[in-house]
Amino acid sequence: MSILRAVAGVCAAGVLVAQAAWAATPSPVPLLRPPGAGEPSRFDACCVRCGRCLEACPYGAIHAAPFEAATAASTPYVNARLQACRLCEDFPCAAACPTGALEAPAERTAAAMGVAVINEDTCLSYQGMRCEVCYRACPLIDEAMVIDYRPREGDDIHAVFAPQVVNDSCAGCGLCEQRCPVSDPAPAIVVVPTGADAAAYVAQRNGGASVTLAKGVA
Repeated sequence: MSILRAVAGVCAAGVLVAQAAWAATPSPVPLLRPPGAGEPSRFDACCVRCGRCLEACPYGAIHAAPFEAATAASTPYVNARLQACRLCEDFPCAAACPTGALEAPAERTAAAMGVAVINEDTCLSYQGMRCEVCYRACPLIDEAMVIDYRPREGDDIHAVFAPQVVNDSCAGCGLCEQRCPVSDPAPAIVVVPTGADAAAYVAQRNGGASVTLAKGVA
């Protein structure tokens, strides 16, 4: 019996150590939060993982983070590539939040989920082809995203129709990311979640490869 107790004690200690290590491990990839989450530290302190925002989203865009997200597991996030946020005018997800972790934005541009960033190395428009898919998909077209018409270097006939993100107006909904025709290894435009480093995040999404980020409009 004493041997069994000793084994049980060792197993229990191992579980506690594993749980402690898991609890101290941050999410491997910054998560895109629903509208109104704001600064990560504030959101993390208020979210109780109740799942009400998931139930309230009419488009099924909000999911519970998987176990692999470590300390962020079960918290709400948006996978923009699969289903972007539609920026509902009444923000039902925020309205359903019982703790204030999600605060209903005063307007769509104030959703502050993140900011879209373009990878010049893979964006079709920056390669000289005319695409404009992200521009057309933007719910805040000509406000959060514009087209920069510029001459193509070394070409006196053709022009480059380069999409540019207006940083101060981008809500970070991710519709541009969802619709981008580039997919290998990642969309040419991705939403960098609020609080994340743009260069590091985009590189991580591209398998660690170095990237050239298009300059946004202030």
